[in-house]
Amino acid sequence: MEPTLFAVASPGLEAVLAAEIEGLGLGDATTLAGGVAFRGDLPTLARANLELRSAGRILLRAASFPAKRFDDLRRRAAALAWERWVGRGDSVALRVTCRKSRLWHSGAVGERVMEAIASRLGFEPSRARPEPDDDDSHAPLNASRPRVQLVLVRIENDACTVSVDSSGEPLHRRGYRLAVGRAPLRETLAAGLVLASGWDRQTPLVDPFCGSGTLVIEAALLARGRAPGRDRSFAFEAWPEHDRSACTALRRAAQDREARMLPQPLVGFDRDAGAVEAACANARRAGVEGSVRFERRSVSSIEAPQGRGFVVTNPPHGVRLSRGADLRDLYARFGHVLRERFPGWGVAMLCPDPRLAKASALELRPMARISHGGLRLSIVTGRVPEPG
Repeated sequence: MEPTLFAVASPGLEAVLAAEIEGLGLGDATTLAGGVAFRGDLPTLARANLELRSAGRILLRAASFPAKRFDDLRRRAAALAWERWVGRGDSVALRVTCRKSRLWHSGAVGERVMEAIASRLGFEPSRARPEPDDDDSHAPLNASRPRVQLVLVRIENDACTVSVDSSGEPLHRRGYRLAVGRAPLRETLAAGLVLASGWDRQTPLVDPFCGSGTLVIEAALLARGRAPGRDRSFAFEAWPEHDRSACTALRRAAQDREARMLPQPLVGFDRDAGAVEAACANARRAGVEGSVRFERRSVSSIEAPQGRGFVVTNPPHGVRLSRGADLRDLYARFGHVLRERFPGWGVAMLCPDPRLAKASALELRPMARISHGGLRLSIVTGRVPEPG
């Protein structure tokens, strides 16, 4: 039987990710809290890393077993084929969580698992500190650094699940977004919002609050069929059992499927000149500068391209109550502009407060609740009414 793979999702985007997995033909998806499970071999795992847009990581479920005593944990962990994932000279980073179990001390659990890995390998790999997945630093990818294999151990209700990370750096790090604005939208979340919007990839798409351009760039990558992981490496490529030639063929096939141009540019507006400059720089690095256009405009001065399409955006959202009135005014102005200049267009946006969505006077319905930058936000969707 093929091993179980688990694609990590931003909470609230599990259904979007499941649809993406099945749409790519990666397998039958089972939606779970925090992600999506599916079965697949190593080529499927490679494709998932290379092609999924809304996944944060791809994990290989190495084993699940009862673990009520440390001896049981160590014995079962030592039986795993660690030589498939860890080579001599590699470091291992453990991320351990314990809940409602007799083995409740994550530090002690981590020590036993490291002992088990060393016992199986015949040498003791050094232990590294795991980097948080919410690290939004944007240093260039693949900088020279020691190889670290992330292993996740979860013990819940006396049952242990061991997972091996196949992605390395989180998948939102595509490699193009070095220039960022304030409160940047993570690439995987931006892609998830575009996928959730129902945009057909052929009609115009506009982001009136584009910031550093992530939503528009992710939409362009989607419409052109460019694999989001094309320009980066993954942890599985350093596994001793990795088939380099097969992965090269997958990358080449993905590149051959790319469309070179779109019927019309996708457009982003922002009132901040620095944000527009950053968006243009990011688009150049992503290789989609010919498919997107960024302009400095306030929301009151934006214009709709010809035809009907979708407005997909992440409007400003302050956290201080004193800004509430300003935000309501902004959302009211935004809704007025859409009703006046974008009749019949679809709308999808992130919104922190139902009162702000109501202030837009658009008929918007909540689709999912997600977290971003420490805030709880809703994805709301709808359609701008026709006049009369």
